[in-house]
Amino acid sequence: MIEWTALFLTLKLALVVCAILVVIGMPIAAWLSFTNWRWKFLIESIVALPLVLPPTVLGFYVLVALGSNSPVGRWYHHLTGHGLAFTFEGLAIASVIYSLPFTVQPMVAAFSQVDRNLINASSILGASQLRTFFAIVLPLSVAGVVTGVVLSFAHTLGEFGVVLMVGGNIPGVTQTISIAIYDKVQALDYASANRMALLLMTVSFVTLSITYAVNRRVWAVWPMHR
Repeated sequence: MIEWTALFLTLKLALVVCAILVVIGMPIAAWLSFTNWRWKFLIESIVALPLVLPPTVLGFYVLVALGSNSPVGRWYHHLTGHGLAFTFEGLAIASVIYSLPFTVQPMVAAFSQVDRNLINASSILGASQLRTFFAIVLPLSVAGVVTGVVLSFAHTLGEFGVVLMVGGNIPGVTQTISIAIYDKVQALDYASANRMALLLMTVSFVTLSITYAVNRRVWAVWPMHR
């Protein structure tokens, strides 16, 4: 039997994480692409850190940062009456941190490839940096932005270590599909685990295939309309 509750919770988490990452990831990527600050490599290292840290290590420190003894945890408890650890909100925060490089790095690569002459011409004509970004940089970087969003979505679908450390395994609250698969394996219910794993793999494959197909079509058609 497929755990539909866990699947829907996973999809909800992935959509929430993607929306947050678009809001915070795009400004970070734009700043990294265009700043001349000599120490920006420190920010690049921080953003990329989740790529090399074991998920349990990252999950442990996020759990500590969101726990009831932390300033953030106490503030959130005072605000809502409950803590962040082992909640969907805490799960979303941890997933945003864990998937941040998957959003930022493709965007940085796309923004960096935009012709600087176009940006300089826009500035000479009196356009603000914000208007230049939305009128020139962003339209020319659609493929990179879409890739970053989809990679973060697919990455969130398959998260295990971080979500288990921060959210635990609470059915209907923090139990994602990857954790449900682990539960089935632990219970030696390999048939159910196989069905859920196959479904998750199919969703991820279809998502990535559509993204690559759309990006290929965009860049194949784009030169014809310049």
